[in-house]
Amino acid sequence: MKMMNMRRAYGDTLLALGGTDPRIVALEADLGKSTMSMFFGDKYPERYFQLGIAEANMMSVAAGLALTGHTAFVSTFAVFATGRAYDQIRSSVAIPHLNVKICGSSAGLSDFGDGKTHQSVDDIALMRVLPGMTVFSPVDAVETACMVREMASIKGPCYLRLNRNDVPVLTGEDEPFTPGKVRLMRDGKDAVVFATGYMVYLALQAADILEQEGLSLRVVNVHTIKPLDDAGVRTYARGMKGAVTVEEASIIGGLGSAVCESLLSGPADSRVPIKRLGMQDVFGTSAADYHELLAAYHLTPEDIAKGVREAVKL
Repeated sequence: MKMMNMRRAYGDTLLALGGTDPRIVALEADLGKSTMSMFFGDKYPERYFQLGIAEANMMSVAAGLALTGHTAFVSTFAVFATGRAYDQIRSSVAIPHLNVKICGSSAGLSDFGDGKTHQSVDDIALMRVLPGMTVFSPVDAVETACMVREMASIKGPCYLRLNRNDVPVLTGEDEPFTPGKVRLMRDGKDAVVFATGYMVYLALQAADILEQEGLSLRVVNVHTIKPLDDAGVRTYARGMKGAVTVEEASIIGGLGSAVCESLLSGPADSRVPIKRLGMQDVFGTSAADYHELLAAYHLTPEDIAKGVREAVKL
């Protein structure tokens, strides 16, 4: 299976957008080589602002640029973007609903080596709660590129969380991307998994495991966590024996919360027994490799399959 890097897709797409829209500017907090915003900076140095390790200031500068008619793409590690700069995002970006596009790189557990201080297990919850904030979580590099282009056209603030590692490509190059609409990756008749980011790939592997047991699993890619596709979530849950949500983030305020809120507030026939897989009110830790860390927090295909078995018995 073809592997590609979301960060590279972000950098390449931002560079391409810079050539078509002179209003686009990019801001960085001393991590341009990692976030790959440096591609934009090399081509358009007059529109690239290196703010150093001062994320809060970077968000304020981005807000100022947006107020002068620019579309500001801001890049740094997800944990710094959503944590250190939260007050500035809330007060200077979200409240005035400015065109600031935040790229949270190395999100979730994907920065496996740097430990809990660098692992953004709470970024979805922090961004999702802000009024007017669009929250994207791509499944692969192709979907990442689609989202970056979409962010440039959306009026208002956006948050994009990116995996640090090379991940399988599950999206066709010509496949249409519809923001705010869930995407069916595999159909099934017994249970449904709502997954986001790299967890979609692991959910598809879980479906293969369960197929050998005679359990048919539906897998849904929730790439837009906010605004959530309530109608799509309810449609795909309807008639299922159970549901599971899977995210590389805290289940408190994250995808699991969003799906549960949607099903609870919808028609009774879409409410099914549900289990939430993700970070269970804990921080991360360091590991030798990414998949070792996922296993430590019960986010493997086998864990997802186990969650499905339990959900259908609830």
